[in-house]
Amino acid sequence: MAKTLVEMTQEIVQSQISSKPMTLEEIKAAFNDVFQSLKRLQESEMSGMETETTEGNAIQISDPKKSILRNKIICMECGQEFKMLSPKHLASHGLDSKSYRKKYGLSARQPLCSKSLSERRSASGKDRGLPENLRKYLDSRSKKS
Repeated sequence: MAKTLVEMTQEIVQSQISSKPMTLEEIKAAFNDVFQSLKRLQESEMSGMETETTEGNAIQISDPKKSILRNKIICMECGQEFKMLSPKHLASHGLDSKSYRKKYGLSARQPLCSKSLSERRSASGKDRGLPENLRKYLDSRSKKS
């Protein structure tokens, strides 16, 4: 069951209180600020606008390809940053990698990881001889047909 904005706000403010002492006025202000921020996020989500969170500021992402950066990829569903969008994280949004790519208009061959990670994987595969071995396999397979 989904949590309400008030419940989420309560959890966030409680964790703030547990990490540092706060006066009653600070608690009230924190509760109001957090609630308003969550409300704005919910409204932008309802209106279909994708958001990227960078240091607490909501920034619009107009092109899903811009969510794939050099050292991180930003989940278009929640705005969290990762080196790679794992199947487990996508499942938390009720998606798999294929449906995520389709939903945001990404190519089926587009890796769901940062550009640097993709480049490292490519270089590692080339070092191990994967392109040559793949060509040999495809040639032998076509000769059998």
